[in-house]
Amino acid sequence: MRSKDRVEVELESNLKSVDTAEEVARDFAKSAGFEEEDEEKIALAVREAMVNAVYHGNQYDRNKRAGLRLEVENHNLVITITDQGPGFELTSIPDPLAEENLLKQTGRGIFLIRSFMDEIHVRRLSPQGTEVRMIKYAAPKNGKED
Repeated sequence: MRSKDRVEVELESNLKSVDTAEEVARDFAKSAGFEEEDEEKIALAVREAMVNAVYHGNQYDRNKRAGLRLEVENHNLVITITDQGPGFELTSIPDPLAEENLLKQTGRGIFLIRSFMDEIHVRRLSPQGTEVRMIKYAAPKNGKED
């Protein structure tokens, strides 16, 4: 589904879908009026969340899908990514800056998402799956709120 204020895509659980999600997010952010720097942050946050969905959540299972929804709400960009995996708790993610985690190859995705986006919310879906909801606030135009 695609409209001016909303895009919804169902993707396969593979790395090509990660690239597709990143591209769709960058294009949507641009069309929503975000500056180039924010477009890149949004695209990278979507990439990280989609990697988590297809790799950690769906474990590259061909029978499972990942969902991507981008929409504008009150001038802010709201991005929702879903998977069909076992789910996780945000509080269970180890701190990637802790000394014992510095050299690990994984574990930085949520950290990066938090640094690129203004809000992140994670909830388990029933009977299984995870929903990651990210929000990027619209920058005030000419230093003023709309």
